[in-house]
Amino acid sequence: MPEGDARETSGDGGVATARETLSVTDNRTGKTYELEVSNGTIRAMDLRGIKVDEDDFGLMSFDPAFTNTAACTSEITYIDGEAGVLEYRGYSIEDLCDNATYLEVAYLLINGELPTRDELDQWVHEITHHTYVHENVKKFVEGFRHDAHPMGMLLGSVGALSTFYPDAKHIGDEEERHMAAVRLIAKMPTLAAFAYRHQLGLPYVYPDNDLSYPGNFLSMMYKMTEVRYEPDPRLERALDVLWILHADHEQNCSTNAVRGVGSSQVDPYSAVAAGVAALYGPLHGGANEAALKMLERIGTVENIPDFLEGVKNREEKLMGFGHRVYKNYDPRARIIKKNVEEVLEVMGTNPKLEIAVELEKRALDDDYFHERKLYPNVDFYSGLIYEALGLPYDMFTVMFAIPRTSGWVAQWLEMVGDEDTKIARPRQVYTGERERDWVPMDQRA
Repeated sequence: MPEGDARETSGDGGVATARETLSVTDNRTGKTYELEVSNGTIRAMDLRGIKVDEDDFGLMSFDPAFTNTAACTSEITYIDGEAGVLEYRGYSIEDLCDNATYLEVAYLLINGELPTRDELDQWVHEITHHTYVHENVKKFVEGFRHDAHPMGMLLGSVGALSTFYPDAKHIGDEEERHMAAVRLIAKMPTLAAFAYRHQLGLPYVYPDNDLSYPGNFLSMMYKMTEVRYEPDPRLERALDVLWILHADHEQNCSTNAVRGVGSSQVDPYSAVAAGVAALYGPLHGGANEAALKMLERIGTVENIPDFLEGVKNREEKLMGFGHRVYKNYDPRARIIKKNVEEVLEVMGTNPKLEIAVELEKRALDDDYFHERKLYPNVDFYSGLIYEALGLPYDMFTVMFAIPRTSGWVAQWLEMVGDEDTKIARPRQVYTGERERDWVPMDQRA
């Protein structure tokens, strides 16, 4: 059925039940329309054919925040929130965290298949040899105030990359798209580390191409006077797993921003900068910080019962529990919980972990939270890892942006190649004044 062409049927709605269609009766006119159902959706444009008369614009759907609107088709990430399932390209998040590295998963997201040994070696080689940024980028970062928020610095420096690679605007060129993907994944940890060191007033550390992707990041963050930084393998692995968990998560706020801005056919650096900007917001990238502050406020295990009562009485907020998508235990939370313990083996104990574990246990045993399907999400434990690494709270979202870059790039690439892609232009429902008369200045109240 063509877009915008709701097919009118007889008034009794007589259509064959075996067809994948939806019959809609407009009680304003008594007419019944047959809308095609595909993949559990109807096309919103098909509603336009439902009119009171020929001059009518036609029906629109009203969906603030797109909570029940599919803006695209995608083959990248599958989520079943009721069952607590997360898959990248059909592979379970559990299998990927057990067996893959982050760069292997980044390859999977972008290329659609797991790499062979030769493909992975080439991919890692490309990423490794594009970790350096132009010296002028370093000067750009140096221009920020000493107390600038690292996400603000990351936002500015990612956007600035578009001026260093002007040919990236040729998004129809397959090689340019590939190089943009490589550069973004390679340089994001470097820009993140520069922002961290700038905030501390420390000299920037250049990439060490002999280290792994997470090991190199740890070196750029923490290297001081030693000739060479030797990362602890347990920390490298913990970061690898954490970054796999955060690599993509379907059409969230920042991914929607990347696709929306990218639909204008702007260069990928600018599109990804839009994703960074969206992630900057506390309702998206700042959730783990809020969970950590909650654990601080609870203070001790003994205070947990009173805190949970406060939550029930709407006097407190239970941060790190519940998710718009997951109505079950977030599969990422189960995995990350194990990694917290390994990181603390290296970095030392953290009393907040004991509080977190006990809080989770008590909440899951409480019918109040169980009935409301409030289960721990990935943010409940990820902040504990970041804190164990000695990171200030304002670096937490930057740590989120590093792995999410591969998901943003994969989603951008998919959007560019999708024949259904059009420049994003949502409709609105106008509720303001109409046809007002002009009022001269001296007559205005």
